[in-house]
Amino acid sequence: MPEEFSKIEIDEFNDEYDSPELVEEAAKEVEEGLWTKLERVGQKISFAKDLVALYNYLFDGSVNWYRKSIVVGALIYFITPLDAIPDLAPLFGYMDDLGVITAVLKFLGSELIPYYNKD
Repeated sequence: MPEEFSKIEIDEFNDEYDSPELVEEAAKEVEEGLWTKLERVGQKISFAKDLVALYNYLFDGSVNWYRKSIVVGALIYFITPLDAIPDLAPLFGYMDDLGVITAVLKFLGSELIPYYNKD
């Protein structure tokens, strides 16, 4: 994945969710849609554990809203059926989702490690 792609995607998420209220509203969408989509496709994708870690990070009260804005954007992108590459496309349908999630994981780095083991 090119370095500029990840920077562009992250900047777009920051612009779209640029207030605590917008992040909170989008977090509700994530809460409603993430588990349903994971139940449906979790066996087909290799990054389900990363999605759960991002979800745990999103709902941690000690994380600043502007850090959550990046995560909420990535999770909304995963949940939304309208992508750059449709999820129904065999083998390649989740490549764009993986690219977005990977960019956010890289951006957050080791900050995300404790969220992999939360219940």
